[in-house]
This record gives sequence, C-alpha cells and structure tokens, in this order.
Amino acid sequence: MEEDPNLLVGRETSDDAGVYRISEDMALVQTIDFITPIVNDPYDFGRIAAANSLSDVYAMGGRPLTAMNVVCFPVKTMDKAVLREILRGGLDAVHEAGAVLVGGHSIEDPEIKFGLSVTGLVKPDKVLANAGVKPGDAIILTKPLGAGVLATAIKAGLISQKALRRAIETMATLNRKAAEIMSAYPVNGCTDVTGFGLLGHALEMAKGSRVAITLFTENVPLLPEALDAARMGLVPEGSFSNRNFCANYIVGSERIDPVLLDILADAQTSGGLLISLPQGPAESLLADLKAQGVSDAALIGRAASAQKGLIELK
Repeated sequence: MEEDPNLLVGRETSDDAGVYRISEDMALVQTIDFITPIVNDPYDFGRIAAANSLSDVYAMGGRPLTAMNVVCFPVKTMDKAVLREILRGGLDAVHEAGAVLVGGHSIEDPEIKFGLSVTGLVKPDKVLANAGVKPGDAIILTKPLGAGVLATAIKAGLISQKALRRAIETMATLNRKAAEIMSAYPVNGCTDVTGFGLLGHALEMAKGSRVAITLFTENVPLLPEALDAARMGLVPEGSFSNRNFCANYIVGSERIDPVLLDILADAQTSGGLLISLPQGPAESLLADLKAQGVSDAALIGRAASAQKGLIELK
C-alpha cells in the first residue's frame, strides 16, 4: 500500500479512482478504464466506453478535466472507418462532460478495446468514497440495472429495437447531472455500479464502511426486457461470478426470485451512481434528481450498524 500524506484515496478500499491532493483546496482524481464492444454500432460503443470511464470521476465527487484515449484495434484486418466512429463517439462524450481530449495511446490487437484515462479535480473536503456510508443512511441508485443481460441479448439478436435503444442511451448517458445535483446534498458515500453489479458494489460499500446495507429489491429500477432476457438464460459469466463472490455476505437471498437475483448481480457497463446520505436529505435529493431529468433514480436501501459488512435483501 502506498503511503503519502497527500494520497487521500488509494487502493485500500477498492474505490473508483485515486485522489491526490496538490494544494490545500484542490486534489486530482485519476482513473483509467476500457472495455470490449457490447453494442454493434461503433459510435455508440465509443460513447458508452467513454461514459463508463468518466463515471469514476463523478463517483468521487469530482469534475473531469482531461482525458486520453486507450485503444486496441485490429488495424490490419478491420476498416479504419470503424475506429474513427469509435473515437468520434468517445470524443463527443468527453466534450459533453466539459473535458478536453489531450492525447492517448493505441496498439494493434485482434480484439477491439476502447476507454479513457481521465484526470479530474475535486476539493479535498468534498471527496466522496465508497467507505463513507453511515448507519441510518438511505441508498439511492440513479440508473436502472440490466445492461449486462441485455448486452448478451443484443449479441443473440433477442431484444426489441425499442429496448435496445433504451439500453444504449442509458449506458451512454453521463453521470454528470446526477453528480452535479448530489453535490448540493450531505452525501456520505458514493460509488458507481459497474462490473461487480449492484450486489458487488453495495458489498464494497458495506465492508469499507463497516455497516450492513439492506436493499429493497422491489424498488430497484430495471431496464425494459432485462428480466425477460435473464429468464431466457442470457446472463453473462461475469454476473454469475459476482453472485458467487457475494453469496457468503448476503442475507435473505432465498426469499428473492433467482432471476431477479441474477439482475442484482448483473455486471453493468456505465451504470448509475450509488449514493448514501441521511434519510431526510435523501428524499429531497431523490425528488430533485427526478425533477431534473434523472427519471430512473430510486431509493433502494438503507444502512445499519448491525452485522457489519453484509447485504440484506428484502
């Protein structure tokens, strides 16, 4: 573990990004992420991959400042027009975030991969971490679940065009607005729901904060056709891994529909923010999010001091 008095957030809590203080009133947020294609359209893939990378800065309470492309592409066997569309989608997302693309790095690779290295800014006293949850906090999720199973359904051609566009636009939507709105509230902890699924990321929060988190499964928002896809068995391998990893820390899973449990463990790409704050302000934040267009936001849980490091499903 690195030790430096200016390293405000490092590797110890598996947080979304590193935070390094550069002055009394300013710190850098640094993150890198890249993914393989989960949709067929290269422009949409670029948007989604960039939104996924930018999200880590928002989850830390920061504002993206600069970005650098990370690209793997089979340049000898695939039309470069595909690469141009991926990069165009990524650039549009970077500009939507108010950030600047300053360069990047590419290598030839038989499998396409794209993402960003992002640097952001945050005030040291405004840093949010996944280990900040307090007993009694309410838990808000800002995007619906189901991107993993729907990505599998896309590859199998078993999804309607309407559900496809909804899934793409949800994944390509930046967490910028949700982050800006929550900055006016007394948020204690935050993370974004990505590869470890809701269960995995909630468990990271519970363990890091030494609390138990109860999830109200009926309140969890889902993408259209996600349950149908899961019932058809279109569950990615990563989601099964998430479910198995969390199994020993979950209470009440026997009361939950196994298909819904698959969705709760579903590996997400560019998922929503998972926000923890006191109950009273949480109700106001939820209303504010919905009023300003974050329409899928939902209050999905609460934290308690008993049985630390556990997730209870109700």
